[in-house]
Amino acid sequence: MEPKPSSSAGTPIIEVTGLTKAFGRAPAKRVALRGVDLSVAPGEWVAIVGPSGCGKSTLLHLLAGLDTADSGSVRLAGEEISALSAGRRALARRHRVGLVFQAYNLVPHLTVQANVELGMRVAGTGRRATRARAQELLDLLGLSDVARALPATLSGGQQQRVAIARAAATRPDVLLADEPTGALDSEATGTVVDLLRTENAGGRTVVMVTHDYAVAATADRIVFLRDGKVTDERRPRGLTDSGGVVGVLPGPGPGATAAAGSSSGDDAEGPEPAGTGTGDVDLLGLGSW
Repeated sequence: MEPKPSSSAGTPIIEVTGLTKAFGRAPAKRVALRGVDLSVAPGEWVAIVGPSGCGKSTLLHLLAGLDTADSGSVRLAGEEISALSAGRRALARRHRVGLVFQAYNLVPHLTVQANVELGMRVAGTGRRATRARAQELLDLLGLSDVARALPATLSGGQQQRVAIARAAATRPDVLLADEPTGALDSEATGTVVDLLRTENAGGRTVVMVTHDYAVAATADRIVFLRDGKVTDERRPRGLTDSGGVVGVLPGPGPGATAAAGSSSGDDAEGPEPAGTGTGDVDLLGLGSW
């Protein structure tokens, strides 16, 4: 396993400046993001928390290039992706990003193992390496016994773990996860957090949206979002830029409503990107494969 890079070193792998996004038109217009600035260092693990409708999922979609902002900048590994065509944004996802969606977005006619292998096959990974990596992840997530099953036969929690395995399979530079433990019990949540920790320790940057402060506290940094704005940032106990020890995470800052205990998504933010789950948007960067 390669060492995890310092979270303070080098050019940010994600840099967001002045990001705004609204849905609909007046008088029904809903503003999801109001001038968000965010910088994420290579190898950093960032949790984004806040109440439903605060803009978390919208921000994640913009970081992935699944949608475009009304104004502002999104840079991924130094490349301005907000100005790219949909096709070029899909290529950027294919090469750099692993995505975990609340809706899972598994391919219904492929088995669990084939879903996990899909991104690696598109990337041209050899058959033996593809199978070995898929089996490794299925073992880690307790899914080996359903490797030949179709997604429709699985529970929601199992489908969520398959989606996480698929996102991690290609060892992307960045893992973007929208409520990766939202459908899981406490044991499965621990398994998923362990996998994310392993991937992060191996050099992957992780940005996850969560309502669960216990899960958020496993990250290097917690960003609090409310009403489409970043209201606070904290580091969990034991983490500082210099390696020193700080106090226990005290919870959200002024004006940030605690969201623990809620597993609902950000359904008040606005619609999913057009075509989510239908193939109209190239969610996984598969191109014409």
